[in-house]
Amino acid sequence: MTLHWAALLTDAVSDSSLRIDPQGVAVWALQFTPRVAQKGATVWLEVAQSMRLFGGEDPLHQRVEAGAAELGIRALAWAPTSLAALACARMGLRDGFAMPLAQVLDPLPIESMDAVNAHQATLARLGCQTLADVRKLPRGGISRRFDSELLLALDQAYGLRPEGYPWVKLPETFSAKLEMPGRVDTAPALMFGARRLLLQMGGWLSARQCGVTAFTLHWCHDAMRARDAGEGGNLTVRTALPTQNVEHLCRLLGENLAKVHLLAPAGELALSATEVSPFIETSRSLLPDDRASFEAVGLVLERIDARLGQHRVLRPTLNEDSRMAWMAYWQPMNVKRSTSKVRQVPGPQPTWILKNPLKLDVRDDCPLYQGPLQLLLGPERVEGGWWHRVTDVEGGQHSLQVARDYWVALSQHAGALWIFQQRLPRNEAACWYLHGIFA
Repeated sequence: MTLHWAALLTDAVSDSSLRIDPQGVAVWALQFTPRVAQKGATVWLEVAQSMRLFGGEDPLHQRVEAGAAELGIRALAWAPTSLAALACARMGLRDGFAMPLAQVLDPLPIESMDAVNAHQATLARLGCQTLADVRKLPRGGISRRFDSELLLALDQAYGLRPEGYPWVKLPETFSAKLEMPGRVDTAPALMFGARRLLLQMGGWLSARQCGVTAFTLHWCHDAMRARDAGEGGNLTVRTALPTQNVEHLCRLLGENLAKVHLLAPAGELALSATEVSPFIETSRSLLPDDRASFEAVGLVLERIDARLGQHRVLRPTLNEDSRMAWMAYWQPMNVKRSTSKVRQVPGPQPTWILKNPLKLDVRDDCPLYQGPLQLLLGPERVEGGWWHRVTDVEGGQHSLQVARDYWVALSQHAGALWIFQQRLPRNEAACWYLHGIFA
């Protein structure tokens, strides 16, 4: 599988108003993938395994780029290797997948890669100006004249050799600092820097799957402060419910800062998550939301049943029966539920069952379904139903008694299946049937 790297340069910003902390950016990036590496001012993300979670390549790119822009990062690039992404970011190229990797990297100057740029003077005397010029040199001569890092970096950048990084570990607690670009005289003006700290905290909360219920903003007073002003102050904000919503946290902090009076100008901020708890996503049900409509789901269904008529709204009911097809049935809304206990089934149960079991072909006593089946687990004997009689179309009655031995079987093409053998008299050959499919 092709790797998908993003390189973020924290020292390349359009405005130098706020200094960007690379470690803070690395913690923020953990919400997108656990494979985050940080070296110097560069933060790398390997997101190939996370694309499906975020809806594909374009939605993930948009989320990462939008968050990076809010953090003040302007140099960002995507490429199949980390060093290629870094080289593209330095040269202002955003998409390293636009062309084959060699065509993307070859025109770049040698300044785009640190290991190559370290020998810029010598390479310039050899007439090398681009990465393609360096690659044209004899490999044996390069290895003898330069250090091993040059060839290794080139091979890794072009995807010829694997890359390895120590991944950033997600901290147990969140605390981040930010140095303001100048003296801040009013508390509401602290929001400019506090928002970036809240963005970092939002990424940390998302990576830990937690929500914050209390966080504290600290500020340090400038060195040229009055004696009675103290070293700084702090403000703790609490939420009614655990949340990861950065916009909501910004609004709460802004409302609270509007009531604060700074005793002296502030020059540095620090944010810490003081109280967090596991974040539980709300269920996105097709049924009406009780909190939105202030009406219980049961009352809504009763009203629908009254409008459509009886026996039009059905609900599933569990039944105490060993036969899979009769373990649950549908009954009208207004019928009282049964209070009988449901039988605990010992073996694994399939996700879907066929309405009518499908008879399977047999070869050398082996059942076939898109090829030979391998029996994994069983048999589990299911017997009963002699008390259950139904009326057919001709008015006659017959019993639904079953006597079967169920197995979990594996098909090379269809996956895990639930099959059974009908128990028959000794003089008759037992047949195999497909009854269920596992997800």
